[in-house]
Amino acid sequence: MEEIVNRVANSNLKNIDLEDFYLPGERVLFDIKDWLFQELILKEKDFREKAETYDWSQLKDKYVAFTCSADAIIPSWAYLLLTSKAATYVKKCVVGDLNLLETVLYVEIISIFDIGQFEDKPVIIKGCANKPIPETAYTLLIQKLLPVAKNIMYGEACSTVPLFKKQKLN
Repeated sequence: MEEIVNRVANSNLKNIDLEDFYLPGERVLFDIKDWLFQELILKEKDFREKAETYDWSQLKDKYVAFTCSADAIIPSWAYLLLTSKAATYVKKCVVGDLNLLETVLYVEIISIFDIGQFEDKPVIIKGCANKPIPETAYTLLIQKLLPVAKNIMYGEACSTVPLFKKQKLN
């Protein structure tokens, strides 16, 4: 009987799964519409009071996206005030939705990702993920890999989509 050989495992293919970079921790969408007068108007005194009396410790070690789902004009200082109150408890906070929050987290991770091991190697960026990985994370990753990788593919080792192949110098 002939031995089964895993050619992918024995190849110099390098796999990157952005799901491995996913930071553990709860994501919270913090909607301030209930802090507005009639969910429309930000009254500074009332808003400051709510920010002062809110129990920020309940956001400890969470990732927070501040937003306002009401059709109201929110001055920039309001989000700055919220951030000043939450910052000592949360891991990260942004103004926007959960997708923007995830994007910011991946921007930070990819910016410090060491790509040295991918020098002149074929790379597969894994597709399909069970965690919410923003599309921007993939574009940032490929931009970082382009100067060093021999070629870049997307998908799984059994079925990849070629994306980039380094030109050979004559």
